[in-house]
Amino acid sequence: MKKFIYLLPVLALFFTACDPMEDINAVLDAQEEVISGEATLTLSDDDYDALNLNYGNFSSIEDAKTMIPSLLSDKFPVWGEGSLATVTFKWYNPMSTPSGYVYALSDAEHNAITGKTYGNFDKSYHIFNYLDATFPSPSEGEFHSLRYRFYAGGETTLTDGFLYENGQWTRFVGFTPDEYKAMGESYPNFSSHDEAAIKIPLALPDIYKFSPKKAGDIVQAMYELYKGGGITKSYVNNYIFDGNSWSKYNNVAVETIKFGHDGTTWVPDNTIKYTLTSADYALVGNDRYNNFDVREGRDEETVEARLAKINTILLNNFPGMAEGQKFAVSYNVYTGAAEVWEMRVILSGGQYVLQ
Repeated sequence: MKKFIYLLPVLALFFTACDPMEDINAVLDAQEEVISGEATLTLSDDDYDALNLNYGNFSSIEDAKTMIPSLLSDKFPVWGEGSLATVTFKWYNPMSTPSGYVYALSDAEHNAITGKTYGNFDKSYHIFNYLDATFPSPSEGEFHSLRYRFYAGGETTLTDGFLYENGQWTRFVGFTPDEYKAMGESYPNFSSHDEAAIKIPLALPDIYKFSPKKAGDIVQAMYELYKGGGITKSYVNNYIFDGNSWSKYNNVAVETIKFGHDGTTWVPDNTIKYTLTSADYALVGNDRYNNFDVREGRDEETVEARLAKINTILLNNFPGMAEGQKFAVSYNVYTGAAEVWEMRVILSGGQYVLQ
């Protein structure tokens, strides 16, 4: 009996419609639900090949934003609006590796900057004052390696590199005599590039122990080689951290970008997924049950009431976010039963509004 009851409406449609299959398809299409999903992936060599990227990386982040959507459409052809994909990829990001012979400042050159007679600097900006006075019209890409004495409760000798780019000097901090000693060197330099390549990655964890780095961070380190005859030359190399160890950076950086499906195609998406914590509920006075009571007549029944509290939480936890930053906030509610709801908001005019 149930079988005939189910089929009768379809049969009636078949006999009364001018184009029965067209009407049946229309009914099915109207009932079709959007399929959405969420994925996290790291592009493989095959993925770069599929995009005709023979070098296995993008030439820029903008190129990645332009090209990755087509790849996601191929990988997830049935996913639609609301889908999210977090994609990690490689891109060509060359960094400077200047070198130059080391110049040691004389007592007189120190004193000309400080106006004193101690033959050293005692302010961090003194070395930049020296650069401005000595090289008043530097060329783009000009590099100088300088050995100077610095007093801070005691005098030490520093050797740093300075590169002129985009209208300003950038300092490349060299290793100190104590750091060379810790790397097993009798003198404040290395005897070969090979020795530097082996020892510097092993020394970096100790050098940055009070300034921990995260995976993907790149640092620039300047080291010295003794050339003989009293001449020393400095070299800048770049090193990347993978979360566990350091290695020489090969000018290919790793970046992770979120993409979202807007109903038509994939677009770069900056949505941060965030779940409220006990501290968040306490911040807005909901710490008794760690939820929002959305029953009729209760304080958080309306979307506006919940949005106001979520605004307070996000502005407190994520200060200084850029205009247009999106959040997908998961939060506990009580409807008569415990449930988890999600609110999607975007920063506009200093406040979060519903997307």
